[in-house]
Amino acid sequence: MKKILISVLTACSLIPAHADLFQYTATFSDAGEANPSSGTGFGTVDYNSTLHTLALSVNFSGLTGLTTASHIHAATAVAGTGNAGVATTTPTFVGFPLGVSSGSFANTLDLTLASSWNPSYVTAHGGTTAQAELDLVAAIAAGKAYWNIHSTFSPGGEIRGFLTAVPEPCSLSLLGLGGIAFLARRSFSRKS
Repeated sequence: MKKILISVLTACSLIPAHADLFQYTATFSDAGEANPSSGTGFGTVDYNSTLHTLALSVNFSGLTGLTTASHIHAATAVAGTGNAGVATTTPTFVGFPLGVSSGSFANTLDLTLASSWNPSYVTAHGGTTAQAELDLVAAIAAGKAYWNIHSTFSPGGEIRGFLTAVPEPCSLSLLGLGGIAFLARRSFSRKS
């Protein structure tokens, strides 16, 4: 076990750190919305702190209504729950499929451009896109930002997903090894 751990640690130290790319996922459902939708979806959001971009991708289906808008809201008072104002593009992301009950979408927002933001969010966050970016990224990292899909069935939002950080591969490897070591030690203790 020690040899495996040393091998993983060595491999992880050889992989260059990409501190400028932060990955998040969102699992969409009606949780947090005031409606009984059976709609679902899964999305990814990749924040690049060097390029100041948000790369967005989502697949959704089963909406009760037809899509009318989609954007990211931030920041809720408590992580993983609550409501917040729209932070990104209003009324909807450019290119988001409207008038459908299922679909997919991918686009990249340039966070240095005012057009990527809700003007009210920028005003409330220092009046600059730079401060709006810092505040949105802090909200996302704290679990206080959600991606919402609005529809004719529920204009206030039919489904949403809070953004959750994706652990980088070395952390997952170390976590898995820790679990294996725990189970091996536990099994060895029982035999003794």
